[in-house]
Amino acid sequence: MDTTSVTPTSTRVTPRRVSVSPTSTRVTPRRVSVSPTSTTVTPRRVSVSPTSTTVTPRRVSVSPTPGNPTPLPAALLAIAAAGPSCFSLPVHLHEQLAALPPSTLDHLAARGFDARKLEAWATTIGVDRDRRNRLPGLVEPPHPGDILEVPDAASAAYAELCERAFSALAKGEVALCLLAGGMATRMGGVVKALVEALPGHTFLDLRLGENALAARLAGTPLPLWMMTSEATHGPIGEALAARGAGEHIATFEQFVGLRLTPEGGLFLDEEGHPSAYSTGHGDLPDALRASGLLDRFVAGGGKTVWIANIDNLGATVDPAILGLHLAHGGPLTVELVDKLGTDRGGAPFRWNGRRIITEEFRLPVGFDPTQVPVFNTNTFIVDAGALTSLSMEWTYVEVEKKIGDRRAVQFERILGEITVTLEPQLLRVPRAGGASRFLPVKDLPELERRRPEIELIARERGMIPAPRPA
Repeated sequence: MDTTSVTPTSTRVTPRRVSVSPTSTRVTPRRVSVSPTSTTVTPRRVSVSPTSTTVTPRRVSVSPTPGNPTPLPAALLAIAAAGPSCFSLPVHLHEQLAALPPSTLDHLAARGFDARKLEAWATTIGVDRDRRNRLPGLVEPPHPGDILEVPDAASAAYAELCERAFSALAKGEVALCLLAGGMATRMGGVVKALVEALPGHTFLDLRLGENALAARLAGTPLPLWMMTSEATHGPIGEALAARGAGEHIATFEQFVGLRLTPEGGLFLDEEGHPSAYSTGHGDLPDALRASGLLDRFVAGGGKTVWIANIDNLGATVDPAILGLHLAHGGPLTVELVDKLGTDRGGAPFRWNGRRIITEEFRLPVGFDPTQVPVFNTNTFIVDAGALTSLSMEWTYVEVEKKIGDRRAVQFERILGEITVTLEPQLLRVPRAGGASRFLPVKDLPELERRRPEIELIARERGMIPAPRPA
């Protein structure tokens, strides 16, 4: 996520809501009109920084059509151009949003944007941060027996799990869903899915190779879905079309939000446009349902959705793990690996007696996270019916970003929070050698270090053909 500060906030929390009240302040001749009403208002002053000459690495314009952004009203352009000195009238976030063109609002709404949520989040910026960070109640390390392992590959139990899995795959009951969204900023501005993980083979190519092999083994196509973002949707779609991807392969977009200033106003980019961003991989349940893919899959007999990061090529559909998930009968299985060195991130805990995955920053003050020697790989095997009916109140994490030389605030949700509603079965998996199930690639230097491991996995698991003997 690359954040400098993270603070969760509930969509229902609205402390310190800004009240709009009349004022008798005289209006200067250079009035900036941002509201259809003529009432002069003085809510908490929102300071919009002057535009920066520094160009952001990859800006997402909020517009009906890519490359043709809808201009904002002259009032907001004036705000962006003139900076704080232009405020003869303070500007309220509600008025800023209301002033956006209908086409822009429609474009945002089609991607899950909710103006009411944004206004609620704005009132919580910086409020009770530490309290909102921490989980209330009893937090404990996992209990003995909470974390399972796959049986030995030579055992009868292992063979039984694989047999159960192959039956489900042959019936078309399993779909693979890859997380391929984000803002495409960590790999030199190139969409990660289209970066060459190995010479001549992008991450997307390797995942397509995995899918083709699974289809041959199962005797039927394995549905392959990718959650994209505004930054990645077009390039990935074009790449799939160029590769002649079948109808069982589809993409759907995650949701978008609008960045805010630290004071709670609308953050505008150098051209005066709202600054859009993707609201996190926690969008997956809602975005997948909104796409219609999940409903059609379930209606056709689909039962299991396997979720993994597109760059973690270790997280392939494994028959033994699939069989174990089906055998335990619960709604969710989460893959864990041993921590190494300074590994940090989501990990398994008991919260008020229930197994969950949560981030370290949410632990109670004084809780030692090193008590838990494993952490979350962001690979989830979920019952499709449970995903379809999932209803929960998400926590959105407050994240501070540097955009050029200015600070912005955005709110994101984390996929691991589904464990609060769907209690998971925790599964420890390998992270070394040809059996490794955890090969994350955050940036280009890490990709260079991991290429030998990636090549080993890709060849052993049939993503690319094995080299012919000399």
